[in-house]
Amino acid sequence: MKYAFLLFISCMLFVSCQKNEQTDDIDPINWKKRSIELPVTDSLKKGSSYLSVYSEIYSITEHRTIALTVTVSLRNVSVTEPVYLLEASYYNTKGDLIRTYFKDPILLNPLETIEIIIDEKDTHGGSGANFIFDWALNESGHEPLFEAVMISTSGQQGISFTTQGVTL
Repeated sequence: MKYAFLLFISCMLFVSCQKNEQTDDIDPINWKKRSIELPVTDSLKKGSSYLSVYSEIYSITEHRTIALTVTVSLRNVSVTEPVYLLEASYYNTKGDLIRTYFKDPILLNPLETIEIIIDEKDTHGGSGANFIFDWALNESGHEPLFEAVMISTSGQQGISFTTQGVTL
């Protein structure tokens, strides 16, 4: 009986120390709750921006890849004017649309930042993934800034780098 108890405790300790690899419990932004009615005005300046991201990169050879977690930052750099994000579309290496994050306008208040996270296990984008962001702003506003941080850690090895969007 004593050995059965020790075996039970050992199993419980082992199980409790295991990493939880599930991502189902991640609470993504509810884009619908952030959607707004775009102000009816002809003075809004509209534009698009391109951002390259990497959901995986090559390591050692073209046959070995490392999966990356991607954090995409959507930033309003104006201290006074809002930015309206109209659409965020995510494409893979071949240029195929993977998903559209929102199609209704999203308000980005002055100096506000929101993120899109692409899980490390989501390698659909590949080594040449990218985003197209459509946006609108008042004539006196500043174009939004789109940046991405890609990161991966394994054991004692870590890799990270950034990219910045460009206006189309």
